[in-house]
Amino acid sequence: EVQLVESGGGWVQAGGSLRLSCAASGFISDDYVIGWFRQAPGKEGEGVACMSGSDSSSYYVDSVKGRFTISRDNVKNTLYLQMNSLKYEDTAVYYCNAKIPGHNYWGQGTQVTVSA
Repeated sequence: EVQLVESGGGWVQAGGSLRLSCAASGFISDDYVIGWFRQAPGKEGEGVACMSGSDSSSYYVDSVKGRFTISRDNVKNTLYLQMNSLKYEDTAVYYCNAKIPGHNYWGQGTQVTVSA
């Protein structure tokens, strides 16, 4: 069973940085896509960034390109999201998400609050 546990959220002023972590376990192959999804109050949720388990290719939503970086540490089995130049509109609950053929897994979420 895949388990995802996020950490690293918090409060930061606009222009600041935060790094989110997602401790991942239970993967039995590299046939997956893992990434970050966010949900802000009153807005539709959106995928922020994701990475392929097989070749580490990555994808970013346009609004975070150049500011956010997704990476992983295979030794620690941890996925990261480095968020720089944070904006008020980045405020949301951020979820770690893993898609495996036939399955979709979510972490519990971590709140990121950016003050204007």
